[in-house]
Amino acid sequence: MIAPIPLRDIPQTNIFRKGDVFVLFGELFGRGYANGLINEARKAGMTIIGITVGRRDENNALRPLTAEELAVAETNLGGRIINVPLMAGFDLDAPAGEPTPTDMLADMTLKSWQDDKLDWKHVEKCREVGVKRFRDSVAKAMAGIDGMIPDGSNVFFAHTMAGGIPKVKVFLAIANRIYKGRGERFLPSRALFDSDLGKLILMNFDEVTANTLQHLIVGSAAIRARIEKTGGQVRYTAYGYHGTEILTDDHYEWQTYTNYSQGPAKMRLERVAETAWAKGIKATVYNCPEIRTNSSDIFVGVELSLFPLLKALKKEYGGAWAEAQWQACRALFHDEHALDNLLKKIADYNASSVMKNFRNFEAWPMDNSAELADLMIGTSEEITQMHKDRKALVTDILSALVLEGTGPLMFRETSNPAGPVLWLNHDIIAKQLNLMHNK
Repeated sequence: MIAPIPLRDIPQTNIFRKGDVFVLFGELFGRGYANGLINEARKAGMTIIGITVGRRDENNALRPLTAEELAVAETNLGGRIINVPLMAGFDLDAPAGEPTPTDMLADMTLKSWQDDKLDWKHVEKCREVGVKRFRDSVAKAMAGIDGMIPDGSNVFFAHTMAGGIPKVKVFLAIANRIYKGRGERFLPSRALFDSDLGKLILMNFDEVTANTLQHLIVGSAAIRARIEKTGGQVRYTAYGYHGTEILTDDHYEWQTYTNYSQGPAKMRLERVAETAWAKGIKATVYNCPEIRTNSSDIFVGVELSLFPLLKALKKEYGGAWAEAQWQACRALFHDEHALDNLLKKIADYNASSVMKNFRNFEAWPMDNSAELADLMIGTSEEITQMHKDRKALVTDILSALVLEGTGPLMFRETSNPAGPVLWLNHDIIAKQLNLMHNK
């Protein structure tokens, strides 16, 4: 990918209707992008099917949901869940009686982790066990899903899996220094990814974030063949991140959050979609903007790219509704001029030489730096302190708007997708939101 491929026009096609099937390939937890697609599927009257990642028992063995857990999950989804554990990654897998990768990391400390070495032959054996477990579970889950999809219907598979950080104490301390640290507490991201710990994490990211899309596409081949033979169509989507165009100086410019550790896995996800597309399978990765979610809150500063969306709302033919969003944001501050001061601060932040040095699409994802941490984390904390309540932030409003806008964009574009990798930038999201609210 040598340049972003943005979606510029609001899609007009919609092949999905009552009786068609929406399959969420990833469990629904709290706030996140998946909610936007599910809302669109509900509006269309589609049958909604989900899966579960399962749960771990006291011995870390993977198990299905209990009857009570399943009932809660199905209520949350608004559909039926196939109760086959589809936990991705291999950090807790190993040949019987042998240590898992997480076990191998247990003795690492803040003093030793950069020098500690892993047995890569054993890591590979664990990876093979984890991949086989996941593929076998996909086959079992797809057998159940197959019986729930009528001949000739259209099917929307939405891949939402991401992550893969092993649960070890030492990483929490390291992450706080990489993503939140300044001054003496700053840790360069390169130190992590040059270590065996970092290399293992990147491997697990690949398995969870990217390779699961491939397993979904392969595992649903029989469903796809049957549906297409009987007159239906099958689509696949996945959520990517590869920077976002935001409004700066009255034009849209690509920028990114640094350091985005899952960047290599997200690019691998793009390649999976490109390979499928070349075989005639309509799989599309949508690279979506930065928002605040339960999982992204560790990345202090990721939310700074959200603020220019306010200006985009007005630029893209915004009217009374766009002005109402500005007023809702102004109400979160004591000072009536605080929002204007905040936007000036963000403009200066984006215009700084430090930030411009990280706008290198070809070099993405880049490592962090002490100068970047000082500026980004410092700016984030200053803006947070400007609010009346640290639990009621402008970025909460803007994150919700992005989720609202991306849902219909992805849902409709997927009916007739322009390609395997597309960017949803602030311009098209603002256009979609204004269209929805200014009728």
